[in-house]
Amino acid sequence: MMILIGFILAAHFACWISSLKMTSVASSTILVTAHPVLVAPIALYFFKEKLSKINVIGISFSLIGAIILVGGNYGFGGGLDTLEGNILAILGGAAAGLYILGGRSIRCRNISVISYALPVYSIAAATLFCVCLTVGVDVTQISFSEMQIIVVMAFVAGILGHTLYNWSLGFIRASVASVVLLLEPIGSSILAYILPWINQTPSIYTLGGGAVILFGVYLTARNSKDPDVI
Repeated sequence: MMILIGFILAAHFACWISSLKMTSVASSTILVTAHPVLVAPIALYFFKEKLSKINVIGISFSLIGAIILVGGNYGFGGGLDTLEGNILAILGGAAAGLYILGGRSIRCRNISVISYALPVYSIAAATLFCVCLTVGVDVTQISFSEMQIIVVMAFVAGILGHTLYNWSLGFIRASVASVVLLLEPIGSSILAYILPWINQTPSIYTLGGGAVILFGVYLTARNSKDPDVI
């Protein structure tokens, strides 16, 4: 199970990071963090985590928002956004949803977070390294400054961020764990706008569609006390 989750995590990073070359930071992070829309229905089936009417409405909102964001940027010209980039971000989000569900399944078996994270991260890293070699990427041509950024990302966002997130999966619902990542597209979009070496201004379709998606994700992951559940 952990080997499979490692492959899924590798797919998540491969799709998501690749999408950043073809679409804006805002669009990429919004679409990749919309995975509660996938997590909630699957968690209903496998973990019997109830869905209320408000959760179903949230899923509908997210789908509408995705159509606005992707369709608007692609159909009417969204500057940095391309259809291929948005599709990669969506695939990255789908992989993230499966990764969260798998982590929830493993952590519910009282397996420690270290015993879970170490093999999963290692398998994901080895998989991505093999993919780089297979497609002919020269991994020896990474500059020192780029390596510094990669190391910081690995320790701060990866080891600390992902590990703390996986730790939480042993105590809370998978759908609720997903909603905390709503801060990611907001923070990353602001940074992409203010950092001079990125300087990306989100399009109106990204802002409008993204707002609808995030609202829908909030409703999807909301732990409603409404007794009328599915």
